[in-house]
Amino acid sequence: MRNTVRATGASGTGSDTSIFSKTGTTRAAARGAVALCAVAALSLTAACGGGGSEDKGEGGGSSQAEKSTVKLPKLKGEKLQVAAVWTGDEQKNFEKVLQAFEKRTGAEVKFTPTGDNVEAFLGSKIEGGAPPNVAMLPQVGVLKQFADKGWLKELDAGTKAELGKNFSKGWQDLGAVDGKQYGVYFKAASKSLIWYNTAAYKNAGVGEAKTWDEFIKNSQTIADSGVEPVAVGGSDGWPLTDWFENIYLSQAGPEKYDKLAEHKIKWTDPSVKKALTTLAELFGKKELLAGGNKGALQTDFPGSVSKAFDSTDSPSAASVFEGDFVGINIAKDTKAKIGKDAKVYPFPAVGGDAPVITGGDAAVVLKEGKATNALMTFLASPEAAAVWAQEGGYLSPNKALENSAYPNAAQQKIAKSLVAAGDDFRFDMSDQAPAAFGGTKGEGEWKALQDFLKNPKDVAGTQSALEASAAKVFKD
Repeated sequence: MRNTVRATGASGTGSDTSIFSKTGTTRAAARGAVALCAVAALSLTAACGGGGSEDKGEGGGSSQAEKSTVKLPKLKGEKLQVAAVWTGDEQKNFEKVLQAFEKRTGAEVKFTPTGDNVEAFLGSKIEGGAPPNVAMLPQVGVLKQFADKGWLKELDAGTKAELGKNFSKGWQDLGAVDGKQYGVYFKAASKSLIWYNTAAYKNAGVGEAKTWDEFIKNSQTIADSGVEPVAVGGSDGWPLTDWFENIYLSQAGPEKYDKLAEHKIKWTDPSVKKALTTLAELFGKKELLAGGNKGALQTDFPGSVSKAFDSTDSPSAASVFEGDFVGINIAKDTKAKIGKDAKVYPFPAVGGDAPVITGGDAAVVLKEGKATNALMTFLASPEAAAVWAQEGGYLSPNKALENSAYPNAAQQKIAKSLVAAGDDFRFDMSDQAPAAFGGTKGEGEWKALQDFLKNPKDVAGTQSALEASAAKVFKD
């Protein structure tokens, strides 16, 4: 997964925030009701990202961030390095979390950005004998790979205790491999949302689509009204994987989703053909895409958000698909007001249920030590999550985090729904895969789906390319 301003994945963006990798753990079933519950709050008039909030009265923010629910040692003179994909506002907000740790312990923590290819960056550092103490991994597949190579250190008893107290089993299992706990999911993301320009929808006389057929029909109506319906960030491969995954989960169901994620069924399976054929109902009509197929391939994720909200009355596009983190880009890059000019609804149901797909970033240990263990324990605590939560543009699966820590009503309700869902979701499929297939620019799934966006008629060729790449990476 990638989200927010990262040219990512994850997570985010990079973050950019979702279920399990090939670790032998169980998977929870996705439920349409959870999707509806989780995103219904987003139709409120409160802002969803950092900055631009018109409703901060309900947030308590700093109170829990200033608490000390975990006992941390004095670490004056200790120096730590933490690496993550985050840049821009995400980096600044995470550095505030690290500063809170420094204040509590006296340690010095340096943040190092990894760039988009987290696996390559960290791999070179590890093999060179100079890994960071802690790294944030936006892909379950990379966590599994690193564990298999012996690069990860198992969490200490104190961190495990904090993790067990504050996180559901599903989120704990995401960070476990072969029964050993390696990761703490510090940041999460919801990735099943359609954001739309209210004026464009109103002018076309369409509403929020509940089914895929209705979404395609509405898109054609919007196109006929003179506005290009859907902006797609095709130059960043990760949004394309999210398009496919939401359709596939809703259409094929959670069991098939899990099997495809683990490559227990091939990408040449009829279920994949059906999902790609469905996606081609959108990608195969250039009048439904902002700038047509060529324009979509030249648009990055932030650009796709800007197209949908570059004007409050005559935008370049009527809508954009992606996660809760879109709110950050709207607030940062446009003048649109969330709840007024920009609204959001659940990804429409393609099969029986609407899909629920999430992403996330897991903190893992690459270099052991007293200070490293203390930082991991802190990251598993509610007060660490509260530091970032109060800044906006953040969701945490930490069930001990007070809802009032979020700065507005919309984020509070989204976060409440995320925690209430427990294990009832699916993690971003591409983030479960080894990075060479699911998370590398110009390779694997990203490249195959970019080629599909270029030529949506070639469903069979896309399947063959996906399977050839997956077979090579999964080696099964």
